[in-house]
Amino acid sequence: MKKQKLFLLAFALFISSTFAAMAQLQQPALSPAAAVSQVVGFTKISIDYSSPAVKGRKIFGEIEKYGVTWRAGANAQTIIEFSTGVNVGGKNLRAGKYSIFMTPTESGDWTVHLNSKAASVFAYMKDGKIDEEAVAKDDAVSFKATTERGGNTERLQYHISAHDNKIAHITMAWEGVKVTFPVDTQVDQKMEQFKSQF
Repeated sequence: MKKQKLFLLAFALFISSTFAAMAQLQQPALSPAAAVSQVVGFTKISIDYSSPAVKGRKIFGEIEKYGVTWRAGANAQTIIEFSTGVNVGGKNLRAGKYSIFMTPTESGDWTVHLNSKAASVFAYMKDGKIDEEAVAKDDAVSFKATTERGGNTERLQYHISAHDNKIAHITMAWEGVKVTFPVDTQVDQKMEQFKSQF
């Protein structure tokens, strides 16, 4: 009888510890965190974002409506960081972090917003959607970006390329769309500044 009670107690402890371990195991994130970085010229460019999947849905024009500003990722805001000053959209930007927002259009003439506050996307929510006026107010720069259609990228991805090691090309690819914009890392200007000090 004593052995039976010990066995039952041990079994109960085993079951409870198993359930406790299972309770701590969480499901993988639906839009997992992702990051990409590249040194271009003297500048390290880093992008932190969440990577949602298409999962058979129509993304642009339905889930992300045309003409409505979108956080260019999922979960939290998408952040781009420059280790030195750069020129984007014809405007000089200081080193630092910026939130990326995008306004998709059916024609493919998308607007990219680099938001100077790098604030939480939820700071711009109004009535369940992004308040475009509030985003525009905090824009460090906004500009039109090149879009390309074709293929299918299941998970949202960002890429950084720099063929000449001076101009970086940032690409966001998702569903059948690629949005690309250049970032001038101002290598020649920085070299001139360096030379002028001697």
